[in-house]
Amino acid sequence: MDNQIKLAFEKSKSGDKDERYEAYQNILNATDQQVDWAYEVWNQLIEDLTHKDNHQRSRAAQYLANLAKSDPEMRIMKDFPKLWEVTKDEKFVTARHSLQSIWKVGIAGTAQKEMVMEFMVERFKKCADEKNFTLIRNDIIQNMKNLYDYFNDEFIKQTALDLIDTVDDKKYKKKYMDIWK
Repeated sequence: MDNQIKLAFEKSKSGDKDERYEAYQNILNATDQQVDWAYEVWNQLIEDLTHKDNHQRSRAAQYLANLAKSDPEMRIMKDFPKLWEVTKDEKFVTARHSLQSIWKVGIAGTAQKEMVMEFMVERFKKCADEKNFTLIRNDIIQNMKNLYDYFNDEFIKQTALDLIDTVDDKKYKKKYMDIWK
């Protein structure tokens, strides 16, 4: 890991708001591609998933989702449930940012894709009693669209369409379908 990335990780936890945001952007940009330093920060990120500061939890979740493609040991398969918990965070903005990035775990490989799909399908089916469940469902369908666009896998598309078909509310059914247009 070069010094610039090390500094970005430090600044993403401290410094002023602008410095934190710039560091966050730099880390996300760096982790858009495979990196060879994922394990240098992995354990700290897993720990930060339960940090008292919701911003730290959110950033850790997003960084881990991005780093899944840089995980040849497939640690994400064991650690994913911890990451998934942040998608249910008490702070909805934290939960939502985490959920919106979760699809990136799925692009790391077939096993990861299947795991992410399984978790998202289950959540879509059971989240009707959660606060803001229509937004959660929207994010899940968008995640599936992102995975479909990446893999061009008809199974992903059909799974999403089957889930949308279970929605009774016409307004939301249309909204979810619009994602696939």
